[in-house]
Amino acid sequence: MEAMASLSLALSAAWASGLNIYLAVLMLGLLSAIDVIDLPNSLQVLSDPLVLVVAGIVYFIEFFADKIPGVDSLWDAFHTFIRVPAGALLAAGAVSDMAEPVQVAAVMLGGGLVALGTHATKAGGRAAINTSPEPVSNWIVSLVEDVLVVVGIVLALTKPVLFLGLFVLFCLLALWLLPRVWRGLKAIFRRLTGRTRPDGMTFRKRIGSGFDLSGPDDFNT
Repeated sequence: MEAMASLSLALSAAWASGLNIYLAVLMLGLLSAIDVIDLPNSLQVLSDPLVLVVAGIVYFIEFFADKIPGVDSLWDAFHTFIRVPAGALLAAGAVSDMAEPVQVAAVMLGGGLVALGTHATKAGGRAAINTSPEPVSNWIVSLVEDVLVVVGIVLALTKPVLFLGLFVLFCLLALWLLPRVWRGLKAIFRRLTGRTRPDGMTFRKRIGSGFDLSGPDDFNT
């Protein structure tokens, strides 16, 4: 059962990092500081007051930045280099009391798959939502993500079997959703970058059709 709890903590920490690393650190650190949970030795630093203050400040900034269309996508792009390695470190720390091969596997699974997959799903989905002209959807999705982080970590610590079952469902959903999000983003990119004539023909199609672009009418599209 101890191994199950460690696995649940490792996966939840990596998964939550992909959504919101600062809220994940804040949750784990606070729960440890008030003696609700007993984190492994390598993660005890999360309960340090300085870590909690910094995580709280940056989470406060992210709380608002994550709800502004466009700004949230820039924030996500920058945090690709933070959420993924942080998820790997948290996953490794969660199993630090186990054998070294288990720790290495936790780093690869936590950072290479879980945190990266969660982050990609979040970033891709938010980029697609940003095409909506109204900002309400951004606020709702952002709040739901924060709630998921809190609920996911609490479940992982109190009901590890239930969390692992829900985690498998999330992975299946992400595998189904990511290709569709990617195709949607490519279609949006083509619409934004394609210079389309009134008859629907782009410059690229004209070149492929052998049209002469040297005439004056060709530049007045």
